[in-house]
Amino acid sequence: MPNTAATRTGGNATVALRLAEAFARHGVTLTFGQSLPSAFHLAAPHVGIDQKVYRQENAGGAMADGYARISRKVGIVTAQNGPAATLLVAPLAEALKASVPIIALVQEVTRDATDRNAFQELDHFGLFAPVAKWVKRVDRADRLEDYVDMAFTAACSGRPGPAVLLVPADLLLDQALPTGPRVAQLGMVPLDRTLADPSRIAEAAKLLAQAKRPLVIAGGGIHLSDASAELAALQQAAHLPVGTTVMGKGSVDETHPLSLGVVGYVMGPGARTEHLRDMVQQADVILLVGSRTNQNGTDSWKLYPRDATFIHLDADPMEIGRNYEALRLLGDAKLTLAALKDALLAEGVAARAAARPAVESAIAKAHAEHARTTAAITTRDSSPIRPERLMAELNKLLRPTDIVVADASYSSIWIANGLTARLGQRFLTPRGIAGLGWGLPMAIGAQIAAPESRVWCLCGDGGFGHSWAELETLRRLQLPIVTMVLNNGILGYQKHAEEVKFGEHTKAVFFAETDHAMIARGCGVEGWSLRSGDEISATLQKAAAQGAPVLLDVLTDPAAHPPISVFAGHYPEPF
Repeated sequence: MPNTAATRTGGNATVALRLAEAFARHGVTLTFGQSLPSAFHLAAPHVGIDQKVYRQENAGGAMADGYARISRKVGIVTAQNGPAATLLVAPLAEALKASVPIIALVQEVTRDATDRNAFQELDHFGLFAPVAKWVKRVDRADRLEDYVDMAFTAACSGRPGPAVLLVPADLLLDQALPTGPRVAQLGMVPLDRTLADPSRIAEAAKLLAQAKRPLVIAGGGIHLSDASAELAALQQAAHLPVGTTVMGKGSVDETHPLSLGVVGYVMGPGARTEHLRDMVQQADVILLVGSRTNQNGTDSWKLYPRDATFIHLDADPMEIGRNYEALRLLGDAKLTLAALKDALLAEGVAARAAARPAVESAIAKAHAEHARTTAAITTRDSSPIRPERLMAELNKLLRPTDIVVADASYSSIWIANGLTARLGQRFLTPRGIAGLGWGLPMAIGAQIAAPESRVWCLCGDGGFGHSWAELETLRRLQLPIVTMVLNNGILGYQKHAEEVKFGEHTKAVFFAETDHAMIARGCGVEGWSLRSGDEISATLQKAAAQGAPVLLDVLTDPAAHPPISVFAGHYPEPF
């Protein structure tokens, strides 16, 4: 190991140690990695950086993602060159689309072996270019800190995202030069808070104040900016109804009388917002905050009225107006929402205050109708279990500080629709590119970022099959995550979508019977089976009290599907 004295005196320090010191300067206290780059991982503990060891790089990238989303610090994932590096492509693509700050530290072959077909040599620039904001290689020890600072700046500035820092294996062993007097700490998002153009803020305030049916749609950018409090203040003071995307869930308190819930492609029969479609489609002024206006969030761009006036607040200038021509508010959500609230109050909100009772009444009526519609299914004790019943029982146990993580596909929609968010509460879903298998590793990253919070993880059996190996990681790290596997024996979303689109399904949607509780126990994790609805409440409470990882294998009705709008009319509804 490097001599600890070298960190103080600069004598005989390696580049690996200087790299760890530079990471520590930016607030890094842990990395997600396996053995390589070994020189870095051997040096890192000397500057207080812990190593959280994953089993597979794809999962390691998702762990760094979950950690970054909760901590708003850069998640660091490391990998060796070649095949290990290729397994980072998918999680970095998720981070790029979902605006998550990650740095991938990837070992390169030694400099003298470059372009000689060295063992596991690969063009990492070509590999990572489509899935990262920034990809650079450090070839000189005297430029190390320059490149480290650039990597953190790339990950955290503007619209956050992944950066890739490539380091040749032999460079890490070189003797380092004495460090300079750098003190910049660049490892938090947002790195630079900027206020949108004040004249446009004033214009936006006037539009909202004069609107007959204004609406705010909050996306995941609210969480990146830590702007939930500012959005809540705007909602209350300006009397504005607020809906969220799936990634924006938790940006407002869903018990607030002006909160619609999650809108988008999940407003079909049985949705909490099923009867609020008219409120969205009849809006005349829509404020979009931190939203990519993507396909799911807009129900394939059919949900929002085209004749509405749009105001779009975002940190990325390319997202503003991408799908809806809008008044541009380029800036940080936290600063700009606070300024917009003040501008609205100065403009006058008497009309909004007068309209508020009717808006609250419409929302309350819609939510009450949803409660009546789903009352039977959310209390059903039969077997197999309905996911709605599981969500209803979990909802009773949730604390505002609890974190809920879901895998892609149906799991993301079940938590979006079936759980009630409190202000600032976090619900993590891989909605960037929605890859299966990231639920459990994202939950591991989230729990490491927030050790005092309870973390619940929901996965389908299809997605969970991608990440079984990380059960060993869960046990080794002794993280008290409760993982619920919806075991219905099918790829549900795939099967139902194929039936809706083609009138039949492929044979790939079926699985052999699998006992996930037994798999968990084989990894040293408590594994319990749930077979009927009347077992859920007591089992969830028992699992939460364990103080250790628990997996619940929930035998689930394969006919159950969440309220996806396009499915309406294709299946008998269970209500």
